[in-house]
Amino acid sequence: MALIFFIIVSLAVGVAFLWTLEKMIFQGKWTYAIFFLAGFLPFYITSLSVVYLATQSAAVVGVFQVLKEVVVLIALLVFILYHRKIAEYPFRLHSTDWFFLSFLSLAFFYLLLPLGQASFLNKALYFKSMLIPGFVYFLGRNTSFSDLEIHRVFRIIFFVAIGAFLVNLVENFILNAHLQQFTGYALYNFAINDIEPSGNFGLTWTFETQAVTKRLASFFSDPLEMASSVLMGFAAGLIWFLTSKKEYNWLYLLVMACSLGSLVFSASRAAFGAFFVMIFFIALVFRLYKLIGAGFLALLLFGVYVVFFASEDFYFFVLDTLTFENSSSIGHVVEWLLALDSMIANPLGIGLAMSGNAGSVTDELRVGGENQFLIYGVQLGWIGMLLYIGTLFTGIKNSIFTFYHSEKINLARIAFVGGTVKVGLLLPLFTANVEIYTYVSWITWWMIGFAGKEYSEIKRIKNDLT
Repeated sequence: MALIFFIIVSLAVGVAFLWTLEKMIFQGKWTYAIFFLAGFLPFYITSLSVVYLATQSAAVVGVFQVLKEVVVLIALLVFILYHRKIAEYPFRLHSTDWFFLSFLSLAFFYLLLPLGQASFLNKALYFKSMLIPGFVYFLGRNTSFSDLEIHRVFRIIFFVAIGAFLVNLVENFILNAHLQQFTGYALYNFAINDIEPSGNFGLTWTFETQAVTKRLASFFSDPLEMASSVLMGFAAGLIWFLTSKKEYNWLYLLVMACSLGSLVFSASRAAFGAFFVMIFFIALVFRLYKLIGAGFLALLLFGVYVVFFASEDFYFFVLDTLTFENSSSIGHVVEWLLALDSMIANPLGIGLAMSGNAGSVTDELRVGGENQFLIYGVQLGWIGMLLYIGTLFTGIKNSIFTFYHSEKINLARIAFVGGTVKVGLLLPLFTANVEIYTYVSWITWWMIGFAGKEYSEIKRIKNDLT
């Protein structure tokens, strides 16, 4: 069975990789890297697990591991080669560009500094994990897609959202087990990442609730990644529902329903909170003030239900969550305090690969790790954290500006999804190392960059008129 899975994964990934290379190298369509990333990243860890289960070879796994970076780097190389006078290429930088460039430049400076206890190799690997999303953003900033090509991006997002929920249904009602229990996930984690199996299901504690019920992850790396990723599926389905003819609405309703279903199966409190933050933001974007009122009413009714009608277990579950008294919430607070203590003692940071949950960060050196803002603050100091916040804030602001002012409906849809999902992810950023969730992180950074190109054009036209 493992061999069959390996053959399927190898064929699917291999064909997609070769198709992408052919488009980029021989046709000069370096922007097609986004199709490979959007289709491969959701299945990334599952693919690596199956490969290791079948081959027991770290070298073979390594080949599959680097494919995503190889595609991005080849796309950049093709971009340079197809612009022979690259020095004359008209780069028009705006606020997000400057923040992102400053953030990555600071990280590169810290890579070279003899700061921190991590090895140079681990620092380089960590810097790579920061740099590649910057490259993906750059690809978005220099992407020109037709309506058909934008439709393809959304079709992949829709496929992932629906597919994730269908796998959840199989896990819950047919297998009565996690998909990861059959793909070699625990074996891969132990052999490649040196993470021993834990929890009652032989995976990690992330795959279960405090009540020892399953938290499903579908084909994603863990329930938290799936929960964050389906926010993108919901936002994409919603904007197409609001901007399409009524005869196609059933499809977008299906995408939204599947995204919500996967959110429920993930049992992630941060993701549920993120969903409502995103809905509130969308209501502000569309000026749906009645929807905001309805949301507050629903929240009030939920509070009444919890206080007067819910079971005792559910009542204390909610209470402990709000008061940070359950073990999960306490764990977050402890990690935050450790990170803040480090930032106060070392306001300029303690070096790369010293915080977070990336594979290049060793447990012995890790300081904090469950808050994306503080993770960068620990390593790059207060300046690094503020540059990251500035990148996020301006990216969201410019994307929503593009959504309001662009006359190209498909481009406006991309801007909407990129901006709203980044807003939705603000809450998970406080409780997880979200930037390691490559699917939602990289694709939304590409969307922010793609919207940024239109933002620059709109600003240029407005300046010419004035």
